[in-house]
Amino acid sequence: MGPGLLWDERFLLHRAPPGHPEHEGRAEAIRDRFEAEGLSARCERVPARPATREELLAVHTEGLLEEVHAAAARPYSQLDPDTYARPESEEAALLAAGGLVDLCAGVLDGSLSGGFALVRPPGHHAEADRAMGFCLFNNVAVAAKAALARGALHVLVVYLDFHHGNGTQHSFWDDPEFLYFSAHQYPFYPGTGSILETGGAAAPGRNVNVPWPAGMGDAEYVAAFDRVLLPIARAFAPDLVLVSAGFDAAEGDLLGDMRITPAGYAAMTERLSQLAGGRVVLALEGGYNLDAISASAAACLRVLLGDAPPQTACKEPSALAARILAEVARIQSPFWPEAFDRS
Repeated sequence: MGPGLLWDERFLLHRAPPGHPEHEGRAEAIRDRFEAEGLSARCERVPARPATREELLAVHTEGLLEEVHAAAARPYSQLDPDTYARPESEEAALLAAGGLVDLCAGVLDGSLSGGFALVRPPGHHAEADRAMGFCLFNNVAVAAKAALARGALHVLVVYLDFHHGNGTQHSFWDDPEFLYFSAHQYPFYPGTGSILETGGAAAPGRNVNVPWPAGMGDAEYVAAFDRVLLPIARAFAPDLVLVSAGFDAAEGDLLGDMRITPAGYAAMTERLSQLAGGRVVLALEGGYNLDAISASAAACLRVLLGDAPPQTACKEPSALAARILAEVARIQSPFWPEAFDRS
């Protein structure tokens, strides 16, 4: 039994106008890296299939489904200032969401040890009722909701994209079965992700934001895992870990200002593999430097395959990052006293 790999050539058919940063070459670069390094051959292939209307409506409104469907009848549709669709985009988005549902199902039932979903379009900015930020349907939110229907009691969603995942946060805001953790640049697009956004009245502490300034790297992100995420996650006891794997926080990204290396992404994946009995699924989100995203994705997949992660220098986070993490812990400690008990 090995990890599942979700990939379908039809993901390449979703296209924005020339020059748009979210282009089909991103997924091709990762696919080619996986194949060149022999990683794809070590995985179980998971076929993509369209998400059902019921699966989508657990997260999205009828209106959004109708808007994306209507876009399929036009040569190009602009759904928001930077989100586009063409006739093939609906099919690609449905396959991405449905394939991720099945990949997670295989991990939950034990037929797969983990998984990597090489999907597009991405999903983290898609709200219940609107497409935005390059995203049509929120793949991770749809798959997380479906995991509960398949018997999971608790699902941890970890978000590593450079921009805050507003759509995913809103999907789980008042739902105690989910824990959402996000480390991202703030204040920045889309404007959400404050340290004080801790969850709705029915789910206090189920939303954990680490709002970074620009320039954070491996030491800071690994410290965020060790000092905040892992203590809370162990108390939460997830049955499944779903990662919005945004590689635009990688060093050298064209849109982001963070400095995570492939070794840093591997270190974070290795830590997540200590949770939920190793039931970890990564789904591609952002990332626009082709070398950086392909190297980072390959480093993560190697961890899922059981390869030892590369050694990283054990550096302390910057003083500013340490203060931010201490403040996150202070704000979250009333909701998670067992995670932050210093006695």
